[in-house]
Amino acid sequence: MDDIVLGPTHYGKAEVRVVHVAKNSDEHSVRDLNVSISLSGDQAETHLSGDNAKVLTTDAQRNAVYALAADHGISSPESFAGLLAKHFLATCPFISHARVAVDEYAWARIPGATSRHSFLRLGQETRTTLVHADVDGTESVISGLKDLVVLNSTGSEFHGFYQDPYTTLPETTDRVLATAVDARWLHETPAEDWDESYARARSALLTAFADTYSFSLQQTLYAMGEHLLRTDPQLAEVRLALPNRHHFAFDLTPFGKKNDNEVFYAADRPYGLIEGTVRRSAAAPASDRAWD
Repeated sequence: MDDIVLGPTHYGKAEVRVVHVAKNSDEHSVRDLNVSISLSGDQAETHLSGDNAKVLTTDAQRNAVYALAADHGISSPESFAGLLAKHFLATCPFISHARVAVDEYAWARIPGATSRHSFLRLGQETRTTLVHADVDGTESVISGLKDLVVLNSTGSEFHGFYQDPYTTLPETTDRVLATAVDARWLHETPAEDWDESYARARSALLTAFADTYSFSLQQTLYAMGEHLLRTDPQLAEVRLALPNRHHFAFDLTPFGKKNDNEVFYAADRPYGLIEGTVRRSAAAPASDRAWD
């Protein structure tokens, strides 16, 4: 089949999520990257005959992302992408071109937080509203927000949980706690200024997340709901859904490196989902219709 030939090829590891926490005394900084690698060069034989002698595995490419983050930190997406590209060209003599694409998810410190390790994902969350009105003049108003992404780089533990034969999760006294807040709150009376009411509620949720030393995401959920209700006496009930955006410390021991909770794999699924309602004890529970 002389009329059929192999054209250009490339291969790599796509969407390697790496989170690096730079711990400068009590003040942390976070770099959250999504890295995609594509390499090309003398790779024809793996396609034509299955000879993999010149293939740098995509697994090794992934591991390099975490190892280089541990060795050098991440000062910028550009510098880290350049570092990776040069690494692959120097590591494998059969690679002649390296393409490294990086998306960065930016974080800013939560305004007014007393801690220096609490962060808010930049990019606007979605504000939500649900109103029910009847012909007799009865009306219910539920305000809320979703996709408010926040992170504490420390100040969170998780241990002492029930263990069954399938439990493999190790206990920890220092972990990253991250979530995308979905919160809705019921007004007992109409707000005089809806925009101001929303801003106050949003601020209360962020403050509680940042200032709560957490032993579980469930505890943090209650703290956020409680603080919101104490901040605004016109609110009767708040419902929260908090997906646990897991950040697992990447194991660098196979490469002779130590990971002091600074380099993380950000898993997107599956995830824990914590849901709960916090209401005033004197208030009757709102009807389900009001929330749907």
